Order: sequence, then C-alpha cells, then structure tokens
Amino acid sequence: MGWHRELLIGFDLETTGTDPREARIVTGAVIEVRDGEPLGRHEWLADPGVEIPADAVAVHGISNERAAAEGRPADQVADAVAEVLTDHWKAGVPVVAYNAAFDLTLLSAELRRHGLPSLRERLGGLDPAPVIDPYTIDRSVERYRRGKRNLEAVCREYGVPLDDAHDASADALAAARLASAIAGRHPEVAALGPAELHRRQIEWYAEWAADFQSFLRRKGDATAVVDGTWPVRESAGEPV
Repeated sequence: MGWHRELLIGFDLETTGTDPREARIVTGAVIEVRDGEPLGRHEWLADPGVEIPADAVAVHGISNERAAAEGRPADQVADAVAEVLTDHWKAGVPVVAYNAAFDLTLLSAELRRHGLPSLRERLGGLDPAPVIDPYTIDRSVERYRRGKRNLEAVCREYGVPLDDAHDASADALAAARLASAIAGRHPEVAALGPAELHRRQIEWYAEWAADFQSFLRRKGDATAVVDGTWPVRESAGEPV
C-alpha cells in the first residue's frame, strides 16, 4: 500500500524568528494522519520568555500578551513536543515536517537552551528518524518547476488544501497530506520505505545545498556557505 497511505505524524512550529538556533517556540502541533485524515492531535502555546517581534506576530497572529497570559513555560512545551515526537519515532512512525531542517533544529536548540535531554538522548543514541520533508522531496523530484517553494505554493501545486497558513495545526496537517500527494504523483517516491526515503533526503538536501552554494559564489559571494545538514543541524560539540 505504501507509506503514504499509512500513519504519518504531521509536525509544525510557529516561532519568534527565522534563525532556528536563536528563535523560540510560540506554538506547536503534532497531528496523527492516516490516508489524509486527521486522527488525533497535540497542540501547544508557549510563553517563549522573550518578546515576539512584530513581524513574527504578523505571520502567526500570537501576540506577546496572549503568549504571556495563556502560554505554558517554554521548557515544558519543548519537553512535551520532544516526548511526543520521540514516542512516534520509537514506534517507527514517520514524522512529516515541511522544511524539517528548520523545525527540528529549532526544537533541538530549545532543548539545549533549557538543559533538557536531546532528541538523540531520548532515542537511546539513535538519530531522529524517519523524517519525511515534502520541501526536500519536491525540490528533488520536480527540480525544474518554476515558482515558489513555500508550503502554500507547493500545496497549490499538488491540490492540497491549506485553509489557515501559519497556524501550526493547519500547517502540520497540510504537510502530512502534501507528503502523501507527492508520493501519489511520483511512484518512485511511494515505492521507497520510510528509512530509505530518509536516507535519500539526506543526500538530496546536501546536493541542493552544494548547488546553491556554488550559485551564490558564482554570483560574487566568494565566502557563501550553505549548510547541507538534514534534518537537524547541531551546534558544534552538542547533541541533536
């Protein structure tokens, strides 16, 4: 039947910024999805402990006042998100995140920031896997398609509804549905098992990063460096 018809775990974070090593969690969602239908969900609202910049509020709609009044402490949210994800990984269920290198790097940074066990420590020394990233897959299998590659644009390309972009639950559900839609269009992706697909995405992301870095250097930025690590970028000497 293929992994895209089985249980998938959609995951998304909305945050205070765009640098995954510095930004903080504001909202998070983990949604269980089978064959496109949501079965259960976990949702979190955090008090990030820092001011949410106005441009971030404009994206996800969570004000500083609401986060402070209704949000749980940031360390509790990071710990809870990590526990839910690692429970699914321990059961062998794929976690789907659009642009996973952002969300999982940010979650890992939050765990370090609060002195909490890393994802790898929670998994007994194993890497967080399998991860399915529709962004990385689509960029590989439809490399020459023109247009934007953000979640909204790629959902439109594959006919996946996204009713409330930048709401963590909506984005998590859309990511899981999008993964299934990409596999439905590309049988070679559907034919891969989740573990092999995870391995291929590591290669695809590294290839894209090398190509993009070369492009930037050809355009005049001689020192451009594009990190090709996927799905979690770790700080030097620190665990994922």
